[in-house]
Amino acid sequence: TLAALRDLAAAARARSLAKVFAVTGSSGKTSSKELLAGACAALGPSHAAVASYNNHWGVPLTLARMPRETAWAVCEIGMNHAGEIRPLTRLVRPHAAIVTNVGQVHLEHLGSREAIADAKAEVFEGLESGGKVILPRGDDFFERLASAARERAAEVISFGAHPASDVRLLDYRPQGEGGMVEAHFFGRALTFRVPFAGRHQAINALGALAALHALGGDLERALEGLASLKPLAGRGARGRLKLPGGREIILLDESYNANPQSVAAALAVLGEVEPAGAGRRIAVLGDMLELGPEAGQLHAKLRGALLAAGVSHAFLCGRLMKHLADALPSNLTVVHAGDSQALAELLLPALADGDVVLVKGSLGSRMKHIVDALVAEEEETGRGGANAL
Repeated sequence: TLAALRDLAAAARARSLAKVFAVTGSSGKTSSKELLAGACAALGPSHAAVASYNNHWGVPLTLARMPRETAWAVCEIGMNHAGEIRPLTRLVRPHAAIVTNVGQVHLEHLGSREAIADAKAEVFEGLESGGKVILPRGDDFFERLASAARERAAEVISFGAHPASDVRLLDYRPQGEGGMVEAHFFGRALTFRVPFAGRHQAINALGALAALHALGGDLERALEGLASLKPLAGRGARGRLKLPGGREIILLDESYNANPQSVAAALAVLGEVEPAGAGRRIAVLGDMLELGPEAGQLHAKLRGALLAAGVSHAFLCGRLMKHLADALPSNLTVVHAGDSQALAELLLPALADGDVVLVKGSLGSRMKHIVDALVAEEEETGRGGANAL
């Protein structure tokens, strides 16, 4: 079945005249894919991966579903072992490839960030002739990735906050569920609204716009496409929930997945949201998985990001999050449970009116159970659930 699906994907790609993007990276892949897909949708017939369909099933399924008339296509490519991106990028044959970053993800399988960078660089092996590579200039492995790209005769375009970036973030200001971005875009001033919250999403948006520009996309129309986007459930969706007892909270749903970099970014977003009245900032975090022998230390290091966000209550679950629980100061309220189901039972009655609640953890930590439990609490009040979620 998988071989047949790959054959369908190859046939769909062979008949296509679309400009094709590949997006990979340790974190921010799906957000960057969504930002790029939204921008492309404003330019003409477009097609993109659904949700996080980025593995050996998801990539060929994305291509096999691509209509003949597609003009712009965005494929997300993921991995957790070396060698997994290579066959997928050769199937996608992108004209442009984005690497969002190289983080501390899948260390259990790959062993080092150098190995992660090399595995991400496999995406360049499928590039079409004259391909473009869009890289984060401030990343520790920019030069390593750029060298690998140039070996494939690809043009390297950089983005980020680094002063030498081709597309450089100058300023980000939170605004509602997104933020306002000021940037230098290939030498010109650019101001626009990013629809997803957080400085990291502003950088993701600049990478997406740089890739689109590299393949001749109209920037002004692309920005109109960005403006129409909404955050995905599990990846930054924000909603107000009315809970029993007259309590109203803001829920930041980041429950789909987690690694040290993405949790720190989500905590920074939590710090940008002002609680109402006497409300509090509450972090609800589950284990980050596949981090190898340093997993406990990496969990404990989240202490700084959590304190910087102004969190007063930390609800944590899982064996690894016990390391963070033990590292937090005594002036914080810290609750730890073995799993998300047990944690939900402790969290729900502890919430107060005006609280802002962030829920995040690796997929295997099942943090969506907590989001579902919160939404179910609202539904029981007869108000019909959280519109934004």
